[in-house]
Amino acid sequence: MNSGTIDIQRASGVSTITFSHPAHNSLPGNLLAKLRDAIDAEGQTNESSVIVLRSGGDRTFCAGASFDELLSIKDAAQGKEFFMGFARVINAMRQCPKFVIGRVQGKAIGGGVGLASATDYCFATQWSSVKLSELALGIGPFVVGPAVRRKIGTGAFAQMSIHASGWQTAQWAWQRGMYAEVYKDAAEMDGHIERLCTELSAYSREAMKEMKAALWRGCEDWSTLLPERAAISGRLILTEAAQAAVNRVKNKT
Repeated sequence: MNSGTIDIQRASGVSTITFSHPAHNSLPGNLLAKLRDAIDAEGQTNESSVIVLRSGGDRTFCAGASFDELLSIKDAAQGKEFFMGFARVINAMRQCPKFVIGRVQGKAIGGGVGLASATDYCFATQWSSVKLSELALGIGPFVVGPAVRRKIGTGAFAQMSIHASGWQTAQWAWQRGMYAEVYKDAAEMDGHIERLCTELSAYSREAMKEMKAALWRGCEDWSTLLPERAAISGRLILTEAAQAAVNRVKNKT
């Protein structure tokens, strides 16, 4: 089974982290662990001032959790550990001393919405619609919820969570603050990402570190909150309803 890859490139003061998986850039546990490690490492290197987080390919940004792994979970402890993968990545992004710039080239689902929301400044194309499908899978967006809610507010988060089968457009996500900028295609988006990263690379690293800390103030309890949420998802994924729902969706893809 292809478990996906993480690629790290450093150039001109920018660390670019690219995650890839053949199943629409879904995130199995081992890939989540590598992604967390990459964010931690690039946050500490002196070779860059800013991080760009992106995925491979030119279509889906991230399809969220791996359905194969969700169906392989046998007990609550194993379930919590799987969802802790997303919790650790989000907390790594929150605690990273550098700005994490998101590059979303296509659709984001579930955990992918969480990643986009946890970036400090997110670029997207017009094709980057979003969906929180977890409730329809018999669980709920518990782990990614704090990151999404922080970006778009309680009302919009509730809308996405409850209407779990519905897509929201990139324009909708931009209007609510999930995306900072939206462009017609990836080429145009990449030009603007490069310009922002060039500007940031010339700024004081210490000032950016303090600015990031200020922007994330009030989220310190996520070190305990997200594991609590992971336990909820880990318990719910074992239910008959969740297993049946995941199987239905998996068989359609």
